[in-house]
Amino acid sequence: MNDIRKKQFWNLPESRRLEFKESFPRGDAVARTIIAFANGAGGTLVFGVKDSPRKIIGIPDDQLFVLEEKISSHLFDLCAPTIIPEIYIQSAEGENLLIVEIFPGSQKPYFLKSKGKNNATYIRVGSSNRKASFEIIEELERQKRKISFDSVIVYEKFDVDKSLISFMKFFKKQSGLKMDHEHLKNSGLIVCERDTFFPATAAVLLSDSSLKRRLFPYAKIECARFKGDNTSVFLDQATIEGPVFSSSDLCMDFIKRNISLSSVIKDVYREDTWEYPVAAVREAVNNAVVHRDYSILGSDIKVALFDNMLEITSPGPLPDTMPMEKLGSGRSEIRNRVLAPIFKKLKLIESWGTGIQRMQDEVSRYANIDLEFRETEYSFQVRFIKKESKKSGQSQGRVRAESRQSQKSHISEMTQLSKNIIKLLKTGAKSKSEVAAVLGLSGVTGHLNRSFKILLNEGFVQYTIPEKPQSRLQQYMLMEKGVDHTGENK
Repeated sequence: MNDIRKKQFWNLPESRRLEFKESFPRGDAVARTIIAFANGAGGTLVFGVKDSPRKIIGIPDDQLFVLEEKISSHLFDLCAPTIIPEIYIQSAEGENLLIVEIFPGSQKPYFLKSKGKNNATYIRVGSSNRKASFEIIEELERQKRKISFDSVIVYEKFDVDKSLISFMKFFKKQSGLKMDHEHLKNSGLIVCERDTFFPATAAVLLSDSSLKRRLFPYAKIECARFKGDNTSVFLDQATIEGPVFSSSDLCMDFIKRNISLSSVIKDVYREDTWEYPVAAVREAVNNAVVHRDYSILGSDIKVALFDNMLEITSPGPLPDTMPMEKLGSGRSEIRNRVLAPIFKKLKLIESWGTGIQRMQDEVSRYANIDLEFRETEYSFQVRFIKKESKKSGQSQGRVRAESRQSQKSHISEMTQLSKNIIKLLKTGAKSKSEVAAVLGLSGVTGHLNRSFKILLNEGFVQYTIPEKPQSRLQQYMLMEKGVDHTGENK
């Protein structure tokens, strides 16, 4: 049960699990929101509150039960499979609010009946609803059947002995155990069908084969060291590909290369101190590798170092049954059920459910570092933030978690070109070359590419073909977050 009844939730920002409506809107907007909640972590839709600026309007007494019946009929008529909400009245500042509470659905994916599953399945991304891609619809189907993506069989030619030799050697070195065919089978890495062994997705991810590079080109870590507190200027960059079991070490090598190490003499001993708590950072990197959503084929793990912060972004939000407030409580939810036990035997992760607490303990030894967790877009992010940068106020937009104020600060920091792009996309989706032509640029310049990258990363625009970012037909469309900053209503 959501704790919303115990809180003054009307002061909270809209989020993955919360949305406000002043009244019942026309069309299918309510159904889209509730479908998105049911396909994700659940959520609460509140009627009687104006969102921007936030103001409690209330629902008149004589309209409460009429509105409740309208909502129930709306969901029954428009949504499939059936979604059964909990609807109740709550008083706030002397006004009546109607609360519609949605729980994570067990019959995913949910969609609009009139348009069908492939065209009208919605998910919650930040505080907005978005049509689910084909890959996400498939993942929702797997969730219903309780199948993890890394256990899915890959029916392709795969030489187990050749492709997994590096992994098997590393496994023996780290665990002291020999990984032979029987162990591969018992671990779920290979599956026998009709006297033929096929690899599970996890086996391909652990391999250094051409099959991994072809099927999962985004199973990698993009690392960057930027100058200042934004992504305008690169100081160092690395792409970490290859088997996922070795990627954490290579990523840590990059991080250590780009953070400072200071030494202090205590008594007769020298004590070395890294700029960031490297044990906690390593835990965050390992978690990103083992817990990321590998079914999102167009996204990779990103590690970004700024002057004021180290940021690790992993594709896929928190599991639906793991709310943000439960992080560090010892509770564990495993997304990749084949990879996770293997990483545990490799000592890359330790006891289930203790990783967040260990990170918090390590950070507590650094008086000048704050640890922040947040969901941003369709990803989970860990931030190690220098406290002095928060006090200075220079990077408040980076520190606050998905609020309207943080979004406004980001847009104010954007170049005029970025603002012109947003203004232009108000008229409809366009390609980079179309934008360049309308804005009178000489072509798709480096400045234009960087502006689009910032707008994508900050969630102001999105691809029209998200599953193929490099498609020659790719266009860019404005997201609700971007629309909000152009002065239009949500």
